[in-house]
Parts: sequence; C-alpha cells; structure tokens
Amino acid sequence: MRAFAAGIVVAALLTAAPVRAQTGAAPDFSNIEIHSLHVQGSVWMIVGGPFNAAVSIGNDGVLVVDTMVEPLADKFLAEIRKLAGDKPIRYVINTHFHADHTGGNAKVIPAGQSIIAGNFAAQVGAAAANQANVIAHENTQIRMMSDLKPAPPFIAMPTDTFFTEAKDLYFNGEAVQILHQPSAHTDGDVIVFFRKSDVIVAGDVYINTTFPIVQLDQGGSFQGIIDALNRIVDLTVPAEKQEGGTYVIPGHGHLADEADVVEYRDMNTILRDRFLDAIKKGRTLEQIKASRPVLDYEGRYGATSGFWTTDNFIEAAYRSLSQPAKKTSQVR
Repeated sequence: MRAFAAGIVVAALLTAAPVRAQTGAAPDFSNIEIHSLHVQGSVWMIVGGPFNAAVSIGNDGVLVVDTMVEPLADKFLAEIRKLAGDKPIRYVINTHFHADHTGGNAKVIPAGQSIIAGNFAAQVGAAAANQANVIAHENTQIRMMSDLKPAPPFIAMPTDTFFTEAKDLYFNGEAVQILHQPSAHTDGDVIVFFRKSDVIVAGDVYINTTFPIVQLDQGGSFQGIIDALNRIVDLTVPAEKQEGGTYVIPGHGHLADEADVVEYRDMNTILRDRFLDAIKKGRTLEQIKASRPVLDYEGRYGATSGFWTTDNFIEAAYRSLSQPAKKTSQVR
C-alpha cells in the first residue's frame, strides 16, 4: 500500500510543478511496465505503476479515457495496439487537466483518426482528420492552458469541450455518458459511464490509495468529492452478495465495485461531519490537527511525507468546509 501511495505522490507532483524543480531530478519512469485487465463488456483498465487509464474497444474503434504521463505514452500506445490491433483510436476523454491524466495526449491524439469522411475531410484538412477527437469539460481545457507548466502543445488540447452537466455519445454499441462533477477534485472533473458494459471511469474524484486530494486552488472542494462519490454510488448496482455488478476504475488504485466506493464515501462523510462539528465549536486548524480527527483511518489512507500528507488533507478539508460557499449543499 505504501508503495502505491508513493506512486500517487509522483503523479501529483507532476501536476503541480516540474518535478525537477522540486526534487532536483526528473522521476525515472523507465522501469514502469504497462498492464491491462479486461473489466467487462468493451472496457479494459490499463495500469502503469500508479497511473490508471481505460479503453473501450469494439467495431467503432477505440475510445481512450485518460492518457497517463508523457514518458509512458509510447508504452501506453503499444498496449492499446496489443489489445485493439489496427482499430483506430477515435476519441480521447480527459477526466480532468492534471498531467498524470493528460500527459500522453500529445502522442495518443495524433496516433488516432477522426470519424470524418468524404468532402468534409478535404475541407478541414488531413491533419484534423488524422487525429482522435478529444473530449473534456471546458474548465479542463482552460486549466491545461493556464495551470500546467510548461503548457502542453496545441495537439494535446481538447477539441470538443462542454460546459453543461453532461455530454454523451454512442460508441461501440453502447451509450457513453460524460458527467461533470462540480468542485470536486478540481472544477473540471468528469466521470465516464459506459452503460452497457456497466463500467465507470472515475478519474481522481475517487481514488483508493490515500485520503481525497482536494485541490482548492483549482476549484475543488471536500463536499464536492463527497457529492461525486454519491453520484457514483447512485449509478452503481452490485451483483450477488453486494460484489461485482458495476465496476469502477479509480484515478489511482485497484479496480473497485459499489461496496468499495460506499466504504470510501462513508469514511469521508464521517470525517466531514467531524470537521463541521469542530468548526462549529470554534476550533482552530491547529487544534483540530492536535485532536487527530482521522486517526482511525490513518493506517489505511494516511501519509507523513510526500505531496499529500494527512496534515495536507486535514488542512484542505478544514479550509473547504470553513468557506460559506463550500459548505454542504447535499448532506447525505
């Protein structure tokens, strides 16, 4: 578990600032291997160290959800080719803007092929036709341009953004729903629901390796994380004895089902109520830290060093819940 937590530390560092500037050396990705797991239906989970992605493969081609980090892009593409053969990559969906989910865009996108034919292809040009279409919430596009340093190349940017609650498409014989989760991990998070395959790709609104990473400066909130977890629970349906059924691919960590998400949701709901009670009583952040409000969960999700420590989580939760605009809008 600690090794996996260390992996997500690297991922988070990549999104915040150049790793070289913080550690003195770029991280070594050369020993990370890419593996794939058939989840169910048309959906595969692809794992490279601490990084998760997903693909749908079928008669229409390949739909990719997240592209990992840039140094793994070639290995990632090789794994897709192993699974899909010569089927074209038609779509890329980015669950949010962080570089451990969008870093491979610049190589994956031009390896794809748009669904453009005939005269229209001639009008838009071969370059536009010979690349995958990239779907993301518009806040993801904005933050890719403004928050990622250095900014990604133009080829890596989303080509199809939306600002509404949801966007959908029909691909590989099933409805695919792209559902915006406001003010959760960031302000541009989406979850991707493959309805026939019965698989949800959650991005970083659900991870099972650490306490939630709440990026307040990027539009995230602790209550928004809980709201997103409740959304996932609403969509999932378990099979026999509450196991299996709808599967959930987290942004980082192991493949999950409804029971796993419920456990994580319940933990965060309990912790939210503890924080709200302490805030109501006028406790300061330092007093709350001293009381160790997450002690019973530290062994599973806590960390004392790295990017996202237990103290980082407590501070983010306190700051988020102390802001009137961020207080609970959906108490569940």
